Amino acid sequence: MLQSWRWFGPGDAVSLAAARQAGATGIVTSLHHIPYGEVWKPEDIAKRQAEIAAPGFGLHWAVVESLPVHERIRIGEGPLEPLFAAYRDSLRNLAAAGIRTICYNFMPVLDWTRTQMDAELPGGARALRFNLHEYVAFDWLMLQRPGADEGYSHDILTRAKAWHDGASEGDKARLLANIMAGLPGAYDRYDIPGLRLMLDRYRGIGHRDLQGNLRRFLEAVVPAAEDLGMRLCIHPDDPPRPVFGLPRIVSCAQDVADILAMVDSPANGLTLCSGSLGANPANDVPAIARRFAGRIWFAHLRNVAKDPDGSFMEAEHLGGDTDMVELVAALLDEEARRRAAGEDFAEIPMRPDHGHEILDDIGRASHPGYPFIGRLRGLAELRGVMAALSHTRGRTA
Repeated sequence: MLQSWRWFGPGDAVSLAAARQAGATGIVTSLHHIPYGEVWKPEDIAKRQAEIAAPGFGLHWAVVESLPVHERIRIGEGPLEPLFAAYRDSLRNLAAAGIRTICYNFMPVLDWTRTQMDAELPGGARALRFNLHEYVAFDWLMLQRPGADEGYSHDILTRAKAWHDGASEGDKARLLANIMAGLPGAYDRYDIPGLRLMLDRYRGIGHRDLQGNLRRFLEAVVPAAEDLGMRLCIHPDDPPRPVFGLPRIVSCAQDVADILAMVDSPANGLTLCSGSLGANPANDVPAIARRFAGRIWFAHLRNVAKDPDGSFMEAEHLGGDTDMVELVAALLDEEARRRAAGEDFAEIPMRPDHGHEILDDIGRASHPGYPFIGRLRGLAELRGVMAALSHTRGRTA
């Protein structure tokens, strides 16, 4: 697999030199400064490519993450063809620059959602965490969304109310900021009234409606991507469950099957995110990888440890609930199959996803979930798994 690294651009606290020192050669990035729905111009793409290549470390822009989908496309609101046309133009400009793998998501309003950025681990390391009672306290008692208390146990509601009643204004502001932290490249950061207004735009949109809006988007852009020799790969929902009453449609194997069938083309593929899918107790992530291996064009490798109440925490890359060795084996098997068949896109770009804050990472102003040393450790561990599996297979072939 191509060992890659997410970089948020020149303002990232983690430099390109650090990415190369970690052992990565592929860079995963986006043009975060361009508003959603606008065309990515050739000169902007070329400038970012030059920034990545300039240090002379053998780095290249391997994957776009993300080419954002405008919120009106998800809602199905207003005239959409101009937005589809802009997306196709951006694809053409990226393809002309030799960038052919595009990760995107279809999560309404928010990307990944956590309630705690600094859950303390033994030795003082820090992890991202989703505490269900804090999420419910926000949704039910801060956001005051009608029906937000439905479907939860008495224990969760009691803990949510206890947290809310004991929280200071600073605690509540911190929870709002934590929930917004999953939007590193977005322009919108909502306060409570703003989030309510945004959710109102989705009123009446259910699971099937959102699926229909995704189908319309795919039918509009996948043929262009296929003609350009590109691969679009949708990112799963994080967490893989409805959030603030919003539907989520990329949360399980059936969701993935439905999406890949909407436009049955190699250009309509999947970003295999083991952490996002792994937060759903019903998901067997290695089995999902093997089932959809032929349409996986990009992989985020991380792990989560789930609690019985629905909470979860970012675990060590080789810890947590997903068998990472089996998952890596599934991806390596698919790469071997592609090579034997002489297929294009034989090498799957992967990156170590969310890492723990450890050592000198603690207190450094990196993007939440993207410290340097924690991801360096994750990449080293994953590299070791890949090397061991490849060595074993070479001896038994």
